[in-house]
Amino acid sequence: MKLQQLRYAVEVYRQNLNISDAAEALFTSQPGISKQIRMLEDELGVPLFTRHGKRIVAVTAPGRIVLDTAERILREVQKIKRIGTEFADQEIGSLTIATTHTQARYVLPRVIKSFAAQYPSVQLNILPASSKAIIQLVLNGEVDFAIGAEMIAEHPELHKLSCFAWNRSIIVPDAHPLLSLNRPLQLTDISAYPVITYDYALEEYSDVARAFAQGEGEPPQIVLTSPDAEVIKANVLNGLGIGLTATMAFDLQRDQGLQQISAEHLFEPAFSQIILRKDAYLCGFAYEFMALFAPMLTRSRIESVLYGNFDEDFSI
Repeated sequence: MKLQQLRYAVEVYRQNLNISDAAEALFTSQPGISKQIRMLEDELGVPLFTRHGKRIVAVTAPGRIVLDTAERILREVQKIKRIGTEFADQEIGSLTIATTHTQARYVLPRVIKSFAAQYPSVQLNILPASSKAIIQLVLNGEVDFAIGAEMIAEHPELHKLSCFAWNRSIIVPDAHPLLSLNRPLQLTDISAYPVITYDYALEEYSDVARAFAQGEGEPPQIVLTSPDAEVIKANVLNGLGIGLTATMAFDLQRDQGLQQISAEHLFEPAFSQIILRKDAYLCGFAYEFMALFAPMLTRSRIESVLYGNFDEDFSI
């Protein structure tokens, strides 16, 4: 049994059983992947996949167990490689972080600038994605950790470190009727207009959905969703509706033609979180990036969470 065979089988599974996509991701050939998986199945004595002709169409029951185990093995191998890299040179390596578009655009640039000045030989990879996608990237071990909003659901494999609170505002074009209100904004005011917002905002777990469920009036009509606040603002400017975004995503000088109305009194604050696997191995410079993002996150406090088997709220 070879690690390469496990890697091929796991990648086919990750690519929705598409051997062609797996071959492209691994920079190898389809016949090579098929041959190695067959050899692995012959050695194990059980099929990992169900086939229809030359196509893989499903994962067998023993295949699921083997693939879950193989994923853990490959993560451990990667950790071993990274341990060697860190001890060989403390300031050379790579750091891959998944994050939401909002964090990537409005919060992380100052952190990245400081980190790059301190660790010029570290290759930093930032992967903006939806909240659901960044959780999956962490679960798969494809990133060192993620920075996002509150987790959609609890995952026993993950730890979360809550860092700081943020809230939401309504974005409208100049001269919009909501700007003439002589009172604080209400939920019914928002519901009176088509709304453009984040893709997760009205899922049942979100603070926004809870506010409308517990408040007066009907939930608003959502005409467009996007994980990117710039897309939301562009469509507000085009007259499609009003925007519901993170307050941090608006800049009066940059966002010409738009105005921001506070909605912080209508919704409970959300929290930016660092999300990582419980079995994560972090290089020294990974701890430094987290400390730059949230200064209260010292290495000792992070390790107390990682090795103490509990989550902790460091929010300010």
